[in-house]
Amino acid sequence: MSEVQVPETAPVAQHDNTKLGMWIFVGGEVVFFISLILLIVFARLTQGDYEAQFRSHLSIPVIALNTFVLVTSSYFVVRALEAISLSGNRKALRNNMLMVIVLGLLFLGGQAFEWISLFREGVSYASTFGSPFFTVTGIHGTHVFVGILWAVYLLVGNRRQLFTQENHLGIENFGLYWHFVDIVWIVLFTVIYLI
Repeated sequence: MSEVQVPETAPVAQHDNTKLGMWIFVGGEVVFFISLILLIVFARLTQGDYEAQFRSHLSIPVIALNTFVLVTSSYFVVRALEAISLSGNRKALRNNMLMVIVLGLLFLGGQAFEWISLFREGVSYASTFGSPFFTVTGIHGTHVFVGILWAVYLLVGNRRQLFTQENHLGIENFGLYWHFVDIVWIVLFTVIYLI
């Protein structure tokens, strides 16, 4: 009897499947967030004067700064991936991932500051505009929090030398997720605060 041989391309196929799975997950999240964004748009179109009832309570300069913080974190994700994939530099990977975590925490702090300010001004989570606003921004904030936990997990993996110049798929998949979270926030910032 002859032995069954595993094709040489098996690791590549696994790599492709993992990345494909991440893209499918992100695609599902896109559909989910589109439905949440449509909830905000529907509330604005059907429930009277958005500007007078809700938008006047929003602090656009503070949230613009918060948006800048989150978008900047994506730059450090790119640098982390480049550090490990181009030169195998685990120290640079660590430093850039630490920046992602710090900026993600700053973003969540800014969001908490905004929520506290809105509650102090009497905006209720049960109001016509408060309900979709707190739902959508809360779910997005949860995604940021999950991303921060994932980044901490990757830091532990980096410390255990799991990532190399040849093996950095975990960082790549994290990058897909984090960039998605950033893009969603840019859309939310535009729909809620600017339009």
